[in-house]
Amino acid sequence: MAKIDLLDQAGQKVSDLALKEEIFSCEIKAHLIHEVVKMQLANRRAGTASTKNRSAVRGGGKKPWRQKGTGRARVGTIRSPLWKGGGVVFGPTPRDFSYKVPKKVRKGALRSALSMKAGEGKLLLVDKFNLKEAKTREFAAILNSLSLHDALIVIAQSDEKVERAARNIPFIKVLRLEGLNVYDIMRYETLVLTQEVVEKLEGVLEG
Repeated sequence: MAKIDLLDQAGQKVSDLALKEEIFSCEIKAHLIHEVVKMQLANRRAGTASTKNRSAVRGGGKKPWRQKGTGRARVGTIRSPLWKGGGVVFGPTPRDFSYKVPKKVRKGALRSALSMKAGEGKLLLVDKFNLKEAKTREFAAILNSLSLHDALIVIAQSDEKVERAARNIPFIKVLRLEGLNVYDIMRYETLVLTQEVVEKLEGVLEG
């Protein structure tokens, strides 16, 4: 088991914490990370882009002129895609872009992302966050003590004080454990986990 420093919110070392190698020091599989991030971004797409084809555009029921004898090209409707105000050919229509990857792939990608952060020295462990009030200034002082400027902070359960205090700080995101995902881990430079989060993660991702 690899050991890493466990800090308090003032940035002082409290103890050493042993991390399971199969979760925080496993083989990094970049293709799994890519597949899961691609799925997450696809699932966020609204899919509301919409155009009208020639049958959906209003008007154009009458034939503009007779078929033959005018010297002009034959036209059946003024809503032809060739005309201004006409329909769109093969334009986008509302659709659902979301899809799922197997749970085994998601877990493998999460283990790879955690191992990547640990291997790069961008994993920080804090015993807990304890705020007296939900004040941005107080939480910013804690971040300064930990030298954090671009970080994803993962907490074990809902903590209104921490979540509200971090809301207005740029490049800082507080996430509950149940919402931990590969995209956010890769998006932020530093990953901060509390001791309770590490214990629960090891229970979920083991094996």
